[in-house]
Amino acid sequence: MTKTTSAPAPVLGTRALNRATLERQLLLRRSPSTAAAAVRHLVGLQAQNVKPPYYALAARLDGFTPEALSELMADREVVRIVTLRSTIHTHTADDCLTLRPLVQPARDRELAAFRTGLTGVDLDRLAALVCELVEEEPRTMAQLRAALGAEWPDADPQSLAVAARCRLPLVQVTPRGLWGRSGQVALTTAEHWLGRPAGPAPEPETVVLRYLAAFGPASVKDMQTWAGLTRLREAFERLRSRLVTFRAEDGTELFDLPDAPRPDPDTPAPPRFLPEFDNLLLSHADRTRIVPPAHRGRHWQGNQAYRTLLVDGFLAGVWKLDGQALVVEPFDPLTRRARGEVVEEAGRMLAVMHPGTSYDIRFGTVRA
Repeated sequence: MTKTTSAPAPVLGTRALNRATLERQLLLRRSPSTAAAAVRHLVGLQAQNVKPPYYALAARLDGFTPEALSELMADREVVRIVTLRSTIHTHTADDCLTLRPLVQPARDRELAAFRTGLTGVDLDRLAALVCELVEEEPRTMAQLRAALGAEWPDADPQSLAVAARCRLPLVQVTPRGLWGRSGQVALTTAEHWLGRPAGPAPEPETVVLRYLAAFGPASVKDMQTWAGLTRLREAFERLRSRLVTFRAEDGTELFDLPDAPRPDPDTPAPPRFLPEFDNLLLSHADRTRIVPPAHRGRHWQGNQAYRTLLVDGFLAGVWKLDGQALVVEPFDPLTRRARGEVVEEAGRMLAVMHPGTSYDIRFGTVRA
């Protein structure tokens, strides 16, 4: 009997992965999608600060205005809540009510790290008390710490606050998060704010398919990095017959949807101005598809991220608004053509995000 062997999986080089990911992320060409549809497709937007989700959509959508996302938030169609990687994300209401249960194991692990500060604290009672308080009226973390500290005076106040956000799906209520508005963080439960109960956590396979649609092709570790979860290998294996596989240049197995776009590696990729903490740069274990090894870590300082610039699809510098100037600080000298394209994209972004305001566009020195 002749033994048959399967053909080796095709190799996807760095540029192939780059172009595929940019296409899924709506960054290779701008999408006519609505803001709500984009937030759902991208499975949320990183939102540690208020403004990043707005800049993230401005880079991705044709015809976007900040008011489009702000109105969704005011109408409670999107919300700000701690989900993936224990960080704040802007999610659709539907995703808020299902993804938070999915990542609850990660919240439980986070809470375990604070157990010494919670000695003697009944966590079920704490959750019930917090639920009662925030559903009576939205509360700030300072108010919650004070109320919980009065109940458990020997516990660590910060640990009590962490326990509150880990045990309950707490959303930030508006006006926090609205464009052009200010407001301190005040919290209530997702179910109370949205007026409907949370759904059951989706099957991991469902979320694998959504992740690949927005971030693929990707490895198991890539998705685990994105979600802040572990033990997802079994979900990929159950889907194997429905997926296609590739290999990265280092041999890592990559999974993908059969009909997902995988553009030619030489497809042009226009410059894009991204906010700090954009999920494009945070959602893979191996980030070389976006971040060249020479630039690893250069868009961070401590635990703070800079706003980033993509040129030819890859991280190429950082940018900031400094008074009435947009200052671009490239990591390497840019060609005349690339500088021109960056200036054009900067002008477009400013017209979308800051209409009626005049900004100079300047290049700083090449960032060491």
